[in-house]
Amino acid sequence: MFVSRGLVVGFTVAVAGLVLSGCGTRMNKAPVEDRGTSSSSSPASAAQPGVVVGSPIKPLPGAENAGKPGYYTVKPGDTLIRIGLESGQSWKDIARWNNLENANLIEVGQVLRVAPPSAAATAVASDSGVVTRPVTSSTVAPASSPASAASASKSGASSAPGTVVAVAPATPSPAAAPAGDDDMAFIWPAPGSLIAGFDEARNKGYDIAGKAGEPILAAADGRVVYAGAGLRGYGNLVILKHNNTFLTAYAHNQALLVKEDQAVRKGQKIAEMGSTDADRVKLHFEIRRQGKPVDPSRYLPAR
Repeated sequence: MFVSRGLVVGFTVAVAGLVLSGCGTRMNKAPVEDRGTSSSSSPASAAQPGVVVGSPIKPLPGAENAGKPGYYTVKPGDTLIRIGLESGQSWKDIARWNNLENANLIEVGQVLRVAPPSAAATAVASDSGVVTRPVTSSTVAPASSPASAASASKSGASSAPGTVVAVAPATPSPAAAPAGDDDMAFIWPAPGSLIAGFDEARNKGYDIAGKAGEPILAAADGRVVYAGAGLRGYGNLVILKHNNTFLTAYAHNQALLVKEDQAVRKGQKIAEMGSTDADRVKLHFEIRRQGKPVDPSRYLPAR
């Protein structure tokens, strides 16, 4: 009985050892090779989360112009109206320059032209050290003018007959801005008291008190480039473009009396004071030079 039991136990142990040995051989071989082969042959394993492997990423429109002068990269929350205000341009012009079929469809990261094509080309050339500018009457003096001709005739009266009188050519005006663009004479758009002054960080213009329905006047001659309520924080808003340098904005109105592309004169009633998107009845008035808010006290007459 004892011998039989020992044989059975020994036989059982031997068989178990052979089974474990065989299993160990298989486990040391197959799984490592399979994982290595799977890792190297499957492109999905190297893909980043959220990226569809094999589909090319389409670049956004205008990406090649990112960072260039005269271009703007769209940020979260931007609208074409806000981009126009920040760049000193009409939103319609920006839509036209960029061939936008739907001005409401712009994408974060998209690069938009925000300067006229000739101006953008000039800015790029200036950055490269070679300045080229389009020929305009404001930058190139004509060969002769009535004034120069009259001057020449007066000089010629005291000269001997047959003497050629040399007339010095007119000096071209600086190309930074057309003549008169920086010589704006603005008026106050409303007669009320000033309740909040200019603060570059917190208030981009003046807040002027008044009563609902009081007239809001155009601060200078210009053209309406926006009239509506599409810019958050401004309520019913009018934006006037006065030249290639200056815009003015009139916010929180209860009624708008002008429409886009309309020409207006200094002192013309363009809106009625209100409290749309504001905590009280007031006019928020901004002067923007090349899209950047500036202190109105530099341009408005003292009172």
